[in-house]
Amino acid sequence: MGKKALVAVSFGTTYPAARRAIEALERTLRDAFPEYDFYRAFTSDMVRRKIAREEGTIVPNPAELLGRLADAGYGEVRCQSLHVIPGLEYEKLLAQLGPYRTRFDELAVGKPLLWETGDYLRLTRALLETMPRLADDEAYVFMGHGTEHPANAAYALTENAFRYAGAERVYVATVEGFPHLDYILARLHGREVAHVHLAPLMIVAGDHAQCDLAGAGEDSWKSRLEAEGYTVETHLTGLGENPAVGALFAGHCRAAEPLFAAPTE
Repeated sequence: MGKKALVAVSFGTTYPAARRAIEALERTLRDAFPEYDFYRAFTSDMVRRKIAREEGTIVPNPAELLGRLADAGYGEVRCQSLHVIPGLEYEKLLAQLGPYRTRFDELAVGKPLLWETGDYLRLTRALLETMPRLADDEAYVFMGHGTEHPANAAYALTENAFRYAGAERVYVATVEGFPHLDYILARLHGREVAHVHLAPLMIVAGDHAQCDLAGAGEDSWKSRLEAEGYTVETHLTGLGENPAVGALFAGHCRAAEPLFAAPTE
């Protein structure tokens, strides 16, 4: 029986406290696949460089790690993306894995959090179970990252999944894309909302959550909403800390599809 490795691949974060969300997902994966040796990789070179510089810890990117696993004689490698959407970072992961397809008997990849319709429905149900029950004058706004990639449509689909669940005052906007905060503000103005909850729709509550969402600067979402007269409550918890999100990723990992499988004799 050849050696088997499980690799959890995330964007990463330079906030050590926010890394607990990644660690929670990694524990879930390790528990689900105890027969695999576990490894971690980050896709963000910026994050990896800063961690190395400030913490003295080297986190490999997927290509570096797979090279080491191939040299160490692993026959099967299962890589689980811990990205939210199948956007640029997920495509970067696939590109880095591609050259290693023939170096393993089997190299499989699990899909990111939001891939098929059922993923959206399961995620929104799980989030609604942990969110506070909204009063008539309250709304809940999630901050996604946003991207120029066509996968950015995932954020609008997520909000529509909330609508399908009957959550009429739960909104999803992005930092770097559409729907943006101005669009959400225009819709809030059309309702009798006085209090707004803010939370990240990201794996970790890292830089975007700490600064762009809840920061003291005048351009943060919290500051802009307060300037519009709303009272604001922030919930700085990454999606990775939600056990239901871990279960979704574990399910994707079980269904991971091989990039290459050596023919059986």
